[in-house]
Amino acid sequence: MRAVIPVAGFGTRLRPHTYTVPKVLLNVAGKPILAHILDSLVASGIEQVTIVVGHMGDQIEQYVRARYASLQLDFVEQSEPLGLGHAIWCARETVGSGPIFIILGDTIFDADISTMLQLPTSAIGVKWVEDPRRFGVVEVRDGIVTTLVEKPQHPTSNLAIVGMYLIRNTPLLIECLDHLIAHNSRTRGEFQLTDALQCMVERGETIAAFPIEGWYDCGKPETLLQTNRFLLDRHMRSIAPPNNSIVIPPSYVAPTAVLERSIVGPYATIADGATIRDSHVQNSIVGAGASVTAALLNNSIVGNNAVVCGSFHQLNVGDSSQINYA
Repeated sequence: MRAVIPVAGFGTRLRPHTYTVPKVLLNVAGKPILAHILDSLVASGIEQVTIVVGHMGDQIEQYVRARYASLQLDFVEQSEPLGLGHAIWCARETVGSGPIFIILGDTIFDADISTMLQLPTSAIGVKWVEDPRRFGVVEVRDGIVTTLVEKPQHPTSNLAIVGMYLIRNTPLLIECLDHLIAHNSRTRGEFQLTDALQCMVERGETIAAFPIEGWYDCGKPETLLQTNRFLLDRHMRSIAPPNNSIVIPPSYVAPTAVLERSIVGPYATIADGATIRDSHVQNSIVGAGASVTAALLNNSIVGNNAVVCGSFHQLNVGDSSQINYA
């Protein structure tokens, strides 16, 4: 089994952080998004991985090769952002004829990957959503996918495709992707994997619907923080409070981080080399080498090597007064 992980996106909704760091290398709950995904694949027994890179792909390759030397790794460049289907098509020379497992590189899944990999047929992860118009949507009969449509204006189902795909008939997938690209068949300006899967169904491929308990998008600041909370809850850590500081679980504090006279947590991630002094940081991510002094942070993301300096006030306020700090 080979995993294919597309990570070529620009991460525009996470700027300014993604001006200098690829989205998939942003830290959540103590390690990059991509590391959480790779660790889950390794735990499931996958040893071969193709990573489709684009924007700042050299950083991604350097990180993965340094930490996952035991994997058989291939890196493929998607030179133009032409859609998920195009990203998988770019990886076609590395996948061979065996089964592949496609998993999006910017999403954390609450799912049993090992169980999905044991299914006898192709399968895609699905979840019921209130408004499916923003997703690829499937219709299902007796657990088998009958129709797939990308971002329909008038969906006939509330089952959304959530970014995990087990493909047993890889040659047929590549054949369908070849067909889309040869005929310049695009949806919303891109070559969609959803359209290739519909082509597979029309050519007789059985694709099961695999229910996913939850998936956590890392594409926006608010969803990145939500994912950080989910991972900290799932991997709750026991932390010895540093001198003159308090750590409220669930939180992650890197061994090389420095806390002085501060309260950290709950739901705080403090990366390597960061310094927190005279501050309270909760529900926030503080990047590597960052410095936070005299600040109250909540729902915040502080990038690598950034500096945040706040201020405290001493007040003697009489009755019926009002103080506003703008």
